[in-house]
Amino acid sequence: MARAQGARALMELAFETTYGTPPASGFTRMPFASTSLGAEQPLLNSELLGYGRDPLAPIKDAVTADGDVVVPLDAEAFGFWLKAAFGAPTITGTGPWTHEFQSGSWTLPSMSIETGMPEVPRFAMYSGCVLDQLSWQVQRSGVLTTTARLVAQGETIATTTSAGTPTDLALKRFGHFNGAISRNGTALGNVVSAEITYANNLDRIETIRSDGRIDGADPSIVALTGRIEVRFADSTLVTQAINGDPCELEFAYVLPSGESFTFTLHAVYLPRPRIEISGPQGVQATFDWQAARDSTVGRMCTATLINDIEVY
Repeated sequence: MARAQGARALMELAFETTYGTPPASGFTRMPFASTSLGAEQPLLNSELLGYGRDPLAPIKDAVTADGDVVVPLDAEAFGFWLKAAFGAPTITGTGPWTHEFQSGSWTLPSMSIETGMPEVPRFAMYSGCVLDQLSWQVQRSGVLTTTARLVAQGETIATTTSAGTPTDLALKRFGHFNGAISRNGTALGNVVSAEITYANNLDRIETIRSDGRIDGADPSIVALTGRIEVRFADSTLVTQAINGDPCELEFAYVLPSGESFTFTLHAVYLPRPRIEISGPQGVQATFDWQAARDSTVGRMCTATLINDIEVY
């Protein structure tokens, strides 16, 4: 009997035309490191009396389908997750193409995602997937990955794939070595690490249905937050925090082959930090920043991906 192994697991993704309805074709094979995407349906204990000390059979509760997918921050496949987070991009160029994703869209596309374990076999199709949160860390070394948190409508299990023959993408990964951080157009030095979290704050539409699924997941007010840890070498960031002024932060990754990803936060506000001296080592300061809508640009952030993919 074959046993399931993560090394043989597969993931395919396609955007839906109708929420909750997987498309018949158009799936793309996605690189991923791990996933907790799944559906669960808890049992409710029986509260009835009069049948002795042994309980009666439990009853089923509503279905919850959600989870995280850890994916590489790469030059091609990452565009699917950006489209899920921000909506369809504005595309310019003739190859390479520039895909510009802007925050503030009132509607988000839904996806169908199939995870497969062919040795069992078990192929789980998650329909009505909407991206709730996208987050990653910036540091000096290590593997650069992004965590995508999803809210799905439901799960369908089959013994054969429903994704047909998916399209394969070239894997061109960004690394921490390819990254740079700038503030108001100038390189920001002394940065030890940073965290970025973009959240759509989805509102699950939990109506009464015979199948126990949700009716949808609507985006609410966006939250773009994070943390930046710096070696305390000057008072630039502390002065900005005290004055309450915003700044523009830009996180950029560029590959030698020309592909790039730039994430620009147009108005970032810094809290006044506590400067602690904990020992003889260097002093560091941590800022838990928040981004907001910039009145001049008209939005909170812009994600720009340049690659060889024409349309997502």
